[in-house]
Amino acid sequence: MSSLPSQATGVAAVILAAGESRRFGSPKQLAQLNGRTLLEHVLARAMGAGLDPIVAVVPTWLAPRTPSEESVLWVRNPHPERGMSESLQLGFAALPVSVEAAVILLGDQPTLPASSLAAILGRRGERPIVAANSGGHTAPPVLVERSHFGIVQEATGDRGLGDLLVTRADWVTVIELPPADDVDTPDDLRALER
Repeated sequence: MSSLPSQATGVAAVILAAGESRRFGSPKQLAQLNGRTLLEHVLARAMGAGLDPIVAVVPTWLAPRTPSEESVLWVRNPHPERGMSESLQLGFAALPVSVEAAVILLGDQPTLPASSLAAILGRRGERPIVAANSGGHTAPPVLVERSHFGIVQEATGDRGLGDLLVTRADWVTVIELPPADDVDTPDDLRALER
């Protein structure tokens, strides 16, 4: 058995996948890309990076679909209309006390490069938060050390930690990463398929 990357030891994943998919028009968590759902792609990225445990915050109707997903801690969000912050808070509340840090991932970024996760993990320890800067704004993946989990409780609405990472810039190591492909509409998905 191969060992996990040392930077990932004690680091969990919190995958935000409870959105209402209004722009997509149907549940995009289950939309297919190259034979797997968008969520399956993100779960595979987290597993490949050695993140453990993996917490997936999903709508109440979503259930594991493959045997590999049985090891995922599924957290149901009964109020996705309250925005990303609700999912963040539910996901972090479900983390075991043994977790030292958590990486926030978005369930609609199926092509997030493994190198981006490695870069985030590689800068761990410089400051309590490590965040990606893509296309001029700070966004997931974001790593938060347990000492600063409280910032999640301050998040409101659908912006997640975005505004807080700006106002608490002294807590944050920002690294430039290529933009991850968000799938918000069927056209976005078709573009990835091409």
